[in-house]
Amino acid sequence: MKELSLWNRNFLLICFSSFFVFMTFYILAVTLPSFVLDSLHGSQKGIGLVTTVFVIAAVIFRPLAGKWLNELDNRKIMNTSLILFAVCSAGYLIVRDFAPLLVLRVIHGAAFGIAATTTSAIAIKLIPEKRKGEGIGYFTLFMSLAMVFGPFLGLMVISHFNFSVLFMMCLVFSVLSLLCGLLLQLPQQPEVKKPSTSSWHWKTFIEPRAIPISISGFMLAFSYGAISTFISVYAKSLGMEPMASYFFIVFAALILISRPFTGRLFDRKGEHVLVYPGLFFFVIGMIWLSQANSPFAFLAAGGVIGLGYGALLPSFQAIAIKSSPIQRSGLATSTYFVFFDAGYGVGSYVLGVIAAMTSYGTMYFIGAIIVAFTTILYYALHHRRQRTKRTTEPAASAPNPTE
Repeated sequence: MKELSLWNRNFLLICFSSFFVFMTFYILAVTLPSFVLDSLHGSQKGIGLVTTVFVIAAVIFRPLAGKWLNELDNRKIMNTSLILFAVCSAGYLIVRDFAPLLVLRVIHGAAFGIAATTTSAIAIKLIPEKRKGEGIGYFTLFMSLAMVFGPFLGLMVISHFNFSVLFMMCLVFSVLSLLCGLLLQLPQQPEVKKPSTSSWHWKTFIEPRAIPISISGFMLAFSYGAISTFISVYAKSLGMEPMASYFFIVFAALILISRPFTGRLFDRKGEHVLVYPGLFFFVIGMIWLSQANSPFAFLAAGGVIGLGYGALLPSFQAIAIKSSPIQRSGLATSTYFVFFDAGYGVGSYVLGVIAAMTSYGTMYFIGAIIVAFTTILYYALHHRRQRTKRTTEPAASAPNPTE
């Protein structure tokens, strides 16, 4: 039974290390626009650039992190990235101009991309094989909680204090993440074999078997970008501005309530039991959100979307890992999140253009259609291929009757 143990010291340490990284990320995501406008006297375009360079750097360094995870000591990579992440967090305390802020955001984005990838990969290695779905579900729950508490805490601090207090808080969270990483103990890693392909071949950065489900993750993130980026301005346009913060509380509450059941269902019944209902709830929630005309409808839509998102995010990540060889799980993780981050960035921009041309309600309705299309992608790229593989494997492995 020891090998089936999930909740142990090391798993909690990696969960909290990831939690503090994402707390810092989400605090800065919602407060830096105000810092750029109020303290640096920047422009609206400057706000977008501060976010864009961070995401681009993270996307570039995720596959590099995946490559390093297969070739170098995982714990050293993680702690080095966490040290750089903490140093960057301290850097905001001394930034006084826009150009240095952009440079800092690029470095911080690179550190975030590496840290987020390595903590996920290490968490996966600490989860027992028969509890992968449940374990990944709980690990991503810590990220979901950071997504709620980070913006809430960040906005509260800048409304009562100044940006120096905010950046000091981010530094504290970054140091706590590093301390968790330093206290972590990993099981002995097998000796890493030299890759058969060139060190700079594309397969040393991307895991091909993780690409099909990562495409579905791209589409999910494409629509989710509209929620995290525009929900506050949408609420304001509806005359329900105070409801924006409560939207994410309801969103996270449904993830928290459903997570213990979804993870176990994944391990016992397989991914399809979660993915198809998850897609259904996400689509229904987005359509409901596009038509919201009261606080109840607005918040209820958030809960339904959270129910779908909470089932889909860990399921897609677990599928990416289970589709790949165990020794390339780190690369599979980085591949999945490269697609996910890219979808988030592209979706935020494209759907924002659509909202400017039409309305926020129309934007969310189009987001629902995109996720509905993801159902077809999932079936074609994963479900059907998996079913075909299962029907051909017995025939291929059947003993020869003449023997």
